[in-house]
Amino acid sequence: MGDKAHTHPGAAGRATAADHPTSVRNVVLVGHSGSGKTTLVEALALTAGAVNRAGRVEDGGCVSDYDDMEHRQQRSVQLSLVPVAWDGIKINLLDTPGYADFVGELRAGLRAADAALFVVSASDGVDGSTRMVWEECAAVGMPRAIVITHLEAARADFEEMTRICAEAFGGDDPDAVLPLYLPLHAPAAPDGHAPVTGLVGLLSRKLFDYASGERVASEPGEADLPQLDEARSLLIEGIISESEDETLMERYLGGEQVDVKTLIEDLERAVARGVFFPVLAAAPAAEGARQGLGTVELLELITRGFPTPLERAAPRVTTPEGAGRELRMCDPEESLVAEVVKTSSDPYVGRISMVRVFSGTLRADQTVHVSGHGLTDRGHEDHDVDERIGALSTPFGKQQRPVSHVIAGDLACVAKLTRAETGDTLSAKDDPLLMAPWEMPDPLLPLAIEAHSKPDEDKLSQGLARLVAEDPTMRLEHNQDTHQVVLWCLGEAHADVALERLRSRYGVQVDVVPHRVPLRETFGGRAAGRGRHVKQSGGHGQYAICEIEVEPLPGGSGIEFVDKVVGGAVPRQFVPSVEKGVRAQAAKGVAAGHPLIDVRVTLLDGKAHSVDSSDAAFQTAGALALREAATEAKIHLLEPVAEVSVLVGDDYVGTVMSDLSGRRGKVLGTEQTSGGRTLIRAEVPEIEIGRYAVDLRSLSHGTARFDRRYARHEPMPAQVADRLREEVRAAS
Repeated sequence: MGDKAHTHPGAAGRATAADHPTSVRNVVLVGHSGSGKTTLVEALALTAGAVNRAGRVEDGGCVSDYDDMEHRQQRSVQLSLVPVAWDGIKINLLDTPGYADFVGELRAGLRAADAALFVVSASDGVDGSTRMVWEECAAVGMPRAIVITHLEAARADFEEMTRICAEAFGGDDPDAVLPLYLPLHAPAAPDGHAPVTGLVGLLSRKLFDYASGERVASEPGEADLPQLDEARSLLIEGIISESEDETLMERYLGGEQVDVKTLIEDLERAVARGVFFPVLAAAPAAEGARQGLGTVELLELITRGFPTPLERAAPRVTTPEGAGRELRMCDPEESLVAEVVKTSSDPYVGRISMVRVFSGTLRADQTVHVSGHGLTDRGHEDHDVDERIGALSTPFGKQQRPVSHVIAGDLACVAKLTRAETGDTLSAKDDPLLMAPWEMPDPLLPLAIEAHSKPDEDKLSQGLARLVAEDPTMRLEHNQDTHQVVLWCLGEAHADVALERLRSRYGVQVDVVPHRVPLRETFGGRAAGRGRHVKQSGGHGQYAICEIEVEPLPGGSGIEFVDKVVGGAVPRQFVPSVEKGVRAQAAKGVAAGHPLIDVRVTLLDGKAHSVDSSDAAFQTAGALALREAATEAKIHLLEPVAEVSVLVGDDYVGTVMSDLSGRRGKVLGTEQTSGGRTLIRAEVPEIEIGRYAVDLRSLSHGTARFDRRYARHEPMPAQVADRLREEVRAAS
C-alpha cells in the first residue's frame, strides 16, 4: 500500500456489475453526524473517476445525499449505495446516517458490508455511539479502519487524534491501532495554522504531495526522516505482532531487516482478519482538483486490505419452516440467497429494493421466492410469496444503471418487488430459503397521529403500510384501548422524517395529537347497585330489574361474574344477559371512560315480567346496575407500569437513577456489565416515559439505551389522577 502510482481513471471508475466475488469490496462508512462520511464518499468517487467534479454525476446531482429530504434537513437520513471501480475492483461504498435516530439504516449498512471505515472528525473526536458501533463490529470480527477528517480545522492534530482512537478502539491492544501515513504540513500561515498538503508513507518511505490537486510521489526531506523512522518502527512492530508468521518478531528483534513486501502482505492479512486497524487521513478535493488528500491511499487499502465477500461468514440460512440448510456461501453457481437491506419508493419507478446477494446469481426477469418472518410484533405479517424480478440496476445518485445479473457478494437494486420488505429473503422459486434477520433496535418513542382531512383518511392506511414496510425500525400500532393510531419511532428526527415521507411521497397530511396511555379503572371498595329498566308505554314493553354487589379483586384478575340468585327471581335464561350487560359497561368504563378491571360482580336478586322481559332488557339493567354501584364507591384510576432496563456508562449511572426516581420509578437493582457499563432495572409508570427515548439520549450524551415491557396496571397516586382529570376536562 502506498507505493503505486495512480492516474485519474476517468469513466473507468463507474462501476456496474462484478464478474466474480473476488473483484468486489463492500465497505460501510460509520461515524457520528457531521464527521464527513458523505463528503468522503464523494471524494473517493471523484478520485476513482466516477464523477465529473466533486460529488456530481452527469445530471448535476450528488452521489450520496441525493434525496430532497436530505437537502432540506442538511444531513443523511438513509443508507446510500455508491459503487465505484479501482484497479479492476468494484467497491460498493455504503454511506450511513450518523444521527442516532437512523441507527436502523446503519445496521442495514453493517449487514450488507464486509468491512467498515470509521470516520472520525479531528475537531470533534470519538463519541460514545461510535464506540458502541465499534464494539458491535468487534463482536462479529468485522475488519475495520479509521479515517481522520477535518484536518483543515483550527487546532486539528492528527497525532493526538490517533492516540485518542487507539485508546477508544484499541481496547487491550492499543498498538493494533496505528497510522499508515503521517500528514505533511505546508508552512504555517500568520494565524499559526499549517494546512495538510500531503502524506508520508511509513512503509514505502515516500512522500505523496496533493498540493497540485493530484497525487505526486517523491522522496521525503532529511528533516522528515526522524519522525518518520520513529513512527515506522512502531508500525512495523504492530504489524509483526499480528503476523501469522510467529518467527517474524523474533527475527526482527534479532536485527533482521524485514522487506517491505512482506510487511505489506502481513498488514493486508491482519486488516482482513480484523486484528489490525490502520489509521489514515483524508480530505475532499479542492475546487478544480482531481484527487482529494488521502483518497488514493484509502482506495488502495480497500482494494488490497479489506476482505472479499468470500471471506465473510454468512448469516444462518433455513427453510421457511425453520429447518437448517447448508450452502456454499458466496458461490455464484449455488442456490440463490439474497436479502433486502433497504426499501424505498420512487415517484416514477415505484418500490425499489436494495439487495445483497449472498449466494447464487440474481437475474433480471427471474421469478424468486420472497420470505419475510419474525417481525410480526412491528406490524409486519409473515409472508411467503413468489414475485417476478423487474429491472436490475446499480444506483449512482438519482440514476439507476441497468445490469443483467448480480452475482454472489455484490449489491444492486431491484424494481417493483411489491411484497418485499426490508429484511426479507429472496431465494429460488423451487428452493425457498430464509436468512436470520439482523438485530434492530426497538422503537420506543410514540407518535400518535390523525388524518388531517377525509381525503387524507382514505389514503392513510396505505401510506402507513408502505412506510412501515420500508423501515423495520418503525412500528405501527392501532391501539384498541385508546383508539389511536401510533407510529413508534426511534427519536424525534426519525418521527419528523416519517411525517415528511407521508406528506411528500404518499400525499398524506396528518396531525400529531397527544399520545394517551391505556388507563384502567377499578373499585376501591364494596358497593351495591340496582339496575331498573322498565318501559311500558304501549306495544311490547321492556322489563328487567337486577341487584348486584361489586368488590375489588387482586391485580390481574379481570372481571369475575358470580350468580347467587335464588328462587328464580331472575330467570335462568336472562342471567347470561345480565353478565353480558355488565361486561359491556365494564369495557366502556364507569367513571372516566377507561375499561373496568379486577372486580367481582355478584348478581344477588332481580325481577322479571312474563311478557316484557327480554335479553336486551336484562343487558341494559346489568349495565345500569354497574353504573349505580360506581356512584357508591371510590373508583381508582390504574396506570400501566413498565419494566425498564437501562444500559448506561458508569459515568452516568447516578444521573439516570436520579431521573428515574423523578419519574416515580422504583429502581429494582443494578448489574455491572462489560465495557464500563451498568444495567439498571426499574419499574416506571408508562405515562412518565413517553419521551424517555429522547430524554435518556440527552442525559447520557447518546451512550445509553433502554428497553421496556409491560408489567401490570397499578393504582395511580391521587394527585396525579386529579391532575389528569383536570387536563381531560380542560381539553374537552
